[in-house]
Amino acid sequence: MSFQIEPVGYETAPEVIELIHRVFDEYGFIWDPEDEFWDLLAEERAFPYRSPIGGIWVMRDAEGIVVGSIAANRIDGPTVELHRLYLDAHLRGQGLGRRLFETGVEWARQHGAWRIELWSDTRFEDAHRLYERLGYVKTETRELNDVNDTVEFKYEREIPE
Repeated sequence: MSFQIEPVGYETAPEVIELIHRVFDEYGFIWDPEDEFWDLLAEERAFPYRSPIGGIWVMRDAEGIVVGSIAANRIDGPTVELHRLYLDAHLRGQGLGRRLFETGVEWARQHGAWRIELWSDTRFEDAHRLYERLGYVKTETRELNDVNDTVEFKYEREIPE
């Protein structure tokens, strides 16, 4: 099966939200999009993943369904934060998550950043293994006090040359 990664914009946010809904169902999380996805539900002019301050990409399967996503935005001069790395469960372990992740890293590199950081729910163990295989270091933990009692790990690394 072939998968295509493509840059998208504000108009694709509903498809990304559908993907995230599937992942939330998989983990048994409470679905509260207004609280959890302010970035994807923002008005178009406030959408944080638009050029030149950020980007968002989706992975589509052969039928055109969004099965994966990644987003990035600059948080300061040298640093880009990656967001919204999601992949349908049946596709994990095939290198597709890594392809998505590296799409965000490449965008950061092309936009002059030399450092990546991201936050990841402590329950996303598959993602943590990916980050650690890629050399990212867990540096801190935070509690979000949201409806899902989310606790997140922060991962960071300088972008390799």
